[in-house]
Amino acid sequence: MILVTGGAGFIGANFVLDWLRLSDEPVLNLDKLTYAGNLRTLASIEQSRHHVFVRGDICDAALVDSLLLEHKPRAVVHFAAESHVDRSIHGPADFVQTNVVGTFALLESARRYWSGLDDASRAAFRFLHISTDEVFGSLSPIDPQFSETTPYAPNSPYSATKAGSDHLVRAYHHTYGLPTLTTNCSNNYGPYQFPEKLIPLIIANAIAGKSLPVYGDGHNVRDWLYVGDHCAALRVVLSDGVPGDKYNVGGWNEKTNIEVVQTVCDLLDKARPKAGGGSYRQQIAFVKDRPGHDRRYAIDARKIERELGWKPAETFETGLGKTVQWYLDNEAWVTEVASGEYRKWVETNYAARA
Repeated sequence: MILVTGGAGFIGANFVLDWLRLSDEPVLNLDKLTYAGNLRTLASIEQSRHHVFVRGDICDAALVDSLLLEHKPRAVVHFAAESHVDRSIHGPADFVQTNVVGTFALLESARRYWSGLDDASRAAFRFLHISTDEVFGSLSPIDPQFSETTPYAPNSPYSATKAGSDHLVRAYHHTYGLPTLTTNCSNNYGPYQFPEKLIPLIIANAIAGKSLPVYGDGHNVRDWLYVGDHCAALRVVLSDGVPGDKYNVGGWNEKTNIEVVQTVCDLLDKARPKAGGGSYRQQIAFVKDRPGHDRRYAIDARKIERELGWKPAETFETGLGKTVQWYLDNEAWVTEVASGEYRKWVETNYAARA
């Protein structure tokens, strides 16, 4: 069995679904079910005897300790995190609590559990920590891509707290010998992403006839990674990664935000033409930029390909095509996710930028 934290969130849920589709090894899924956690995403495995869901907080040491002792997982795969930059600007305290304090608490529980294992189980145990490329800061248009040795320079409360969690994971390996692994990924997209993030927000707003908000001049650059490719990379790192090491996971798809929005519009024009004619591009609206908005992220993913044999299977075009079609085919999921709290958040965040 493996323990997955945050397994009802976007990337975590995709990982759990893919894991159980490809393996009969059970998953113990621990998720606090904050606004971005959604059990509807896991409806297809609700009755599976290989999926054990527990609602709980990684900061609850007594709960985590008891779960580890009861289920005896061979690995912890740690997704649980607050992850939206804009939310971290408006309310950084939750990010410090979950990303830093929560990771610390989880590491302490994992260390206690690992220390009590027999020699063979100790050697086989892994703690896989999933992080972000945002810990490296911002690149100019001519800077080389982020590598595993790029110095940390986080610029938002979100990225600062993720950087703190990365440092704790590294310290627990070097100080205590805990067999940790860390991945730093680029922007994920795909099915089941909460509609506060760029791509699902644009899809939802477009078909609802709303404006499509683009920060600043729209030329902030991100490397885009299809979530299924990310999950495949994590399985490889968990299986073959070197304890104490870190691996960058990227899609080799650098795109400006305006390019992403325009491409989504073009795909929607073909898949669901507007009733009155015209293009969804007509709904694009540039809004006030976010404070401290990093200009460019770009991942050098050569190490994981060279050492572990992983590279993305999807291009940006194929991955985005699948993503747009999934959202069109699953509007009921989007409707259920878009609760009153979410609508209130969108109004708070974007009304002041219009």
